[in-house]
Amino acid sequence: MSTPPRSSPLALTVLALLHFQPLHPYGIQRLIKQWGKDQVVNVGQRASLYRTIDRLLATGLVTVRETGRDQQYPERTVYELTDAGRSTMSVWLKEMLAAPKQEFPQFPAALSFVLMLAPEEALDVLEQRAATLAQTLEAHDKSLAEQTEVHGLPRVTTLEEEYLRAVTAAELDWIRAVTDDLSSGRLSWSVDELTGIAQSTGRQALTDQTSSEPQHDPR
Repeated sequence: MSTPPRSSPLALTVLALLHFQPLHPYGIQRLIKQWGKDQVVNVGQRASLYRTIDRLLATGLVTVRETGRDQQYPERTVYELTDAGRSTMSVWLKEMLAAPKQEFPQFPAALSFVLMLAPEEALDVLEQRAATLAQTLEAHDKSLAEQTEVHGLPRVTTLEEEYLRAVTAAELDWIRAVTDDLSSGRLSWSVDELTGIAQSTGRQALTDQTSSEPQHDPR
């Protein structure tokens, strides 16, 4: 077997679903949606699922169990987990749970340059985000209630949605605090003043770079 591929949420999901039973790609995609895992795993394009399965197959973490033939459907390959896949899944799962990973979501990146907007512009867009987060929070509450009270699912099957709800609630609380400060004037800035600071530090960075460059002998 070649070196196993790097862990990813989608690869872990494929291995985990195959742990329960052999499946073809369509069945994997259907279970991801039925079990609500599409909230935490990006499987919007089926091609990405097939590429992931191909990598797992090439490295011996999954194997072909059978190729099904049915007049109503095209030929479907059914995959199953190997012993190596089961072992790798356990290692990946423990690592992902235990070690926070440095990620770079777009919202903090955008926040780092919110100073390029006027305070009233920042207030407007952050209020829009707060409204969306409030809707998302309501959707999480509804989904959690349905899964536990209607479908009778145990709590362990909804921990990822509990986490997403907690993160959403925390972000919403923080944004509401920021928008309150913007509305009251406790948080304010001048775009022109900050532009001047940025230009000044940019010139200093160029000066520092020039002075640190090695001097070449012109001969």
